[in-house]
Amino acid sequence: MAETFIGVIGGSGVYGIDGLEGAEWRAVATPWGDPSDQILVGRLGGVPIAFLPRHGRGHVHTPTTVPYRANIDALKRLGVTDVIAVSACGSFREEMAPGDFVLVDQFIDRTIHREKSFFGPGCVAHVSLAHPTCARLADAVAEAAAAEGIRIHRGGTYLAMEGPLFSTQAESKLYREVWGCDVIGMTNMPEAALAREAELCYCPVAMVTDYDSWHPDHGAVDITAIVATLTGNADNARALIRRLPGLLGGDRAPCPHGCDRALDHAVLTAPERRDPALVARLDAVAGRVLA
Repeated sequence: MAETFIGVIGGSGVYGIDGLEGAEWRAVATPWGDPSDQILVGRLGGVPIAFLPRHGRGHVHTPTTVPYRANIDALKRLGVTDVIAVSACGSFREEMAPGDFVLVDQFIDRTIHREKSFFGPGCVAHVSLAHPTCARLADAVAEAAAAEGIRIHRGGTYLAMEGPLFSTQAESKLYREVWGCDVIGMTNMPEAALAREAELCYCPVAMVTDYDSWHPDHGAVDITAIVATLTGNADNARALIRRLPGLLGGDRAPCPHGCDRALDHAVLTAPERRDPALVARLDAVAGRVLA
């Protein structure tokens, strides 16, 4: 049995967690640069938790400039086993209303300016993303939400857009009516893919703030309305997170879905042809299979 170590990536409006025992902000150096911020580490219900504000305290990173590789590496380097990724999103579904939460289980990635893999020339790997999120973690989050009276939808496809601009109405209708997406956001990819490469269980919790720009009765996205909804969402997110240590427990068995064995057959480059410099950078992420 390993020890459960929960990592929380906080999105817009979620910049900290209250009530951590022995809490301290730690600087974590990674070979991929600095993470978005220092990481708040402590214990909740006896279970270690690491909290990382995705955009940095004070919201200094755009969705594109978030150092996704450094963030995931830093959490893995600390010993995190399970990642809950909280983010704001727009909704393409009437029933997924502002204030609701969505447990995303699929992605369509339209980002084009981001580094999307830890691997590359000199150490090539291909990891399956057919099922990019962890159903075991989603079960725990759904149970925590029910206990807190939070309206949550299980399953949904997340359209990851580059940003920072919001969608045009034509784009919004395309994603909703033709592509069948459920929510839209700017930050869950390549984060989810990198978490899979790092063999971390990953569960995105998308907090609905608006109806994007498709809804005939709601008009264009309004940042003032979004910020107002974010406040309530952030309180619910923190309440949900506080329940997770009790649900996940301190002892952690291997993930039944294989998230923590994702690299078992992924690395294709022969050992004698691997770039030593890249292998050194992969020490935290892939050291289990490259050692």
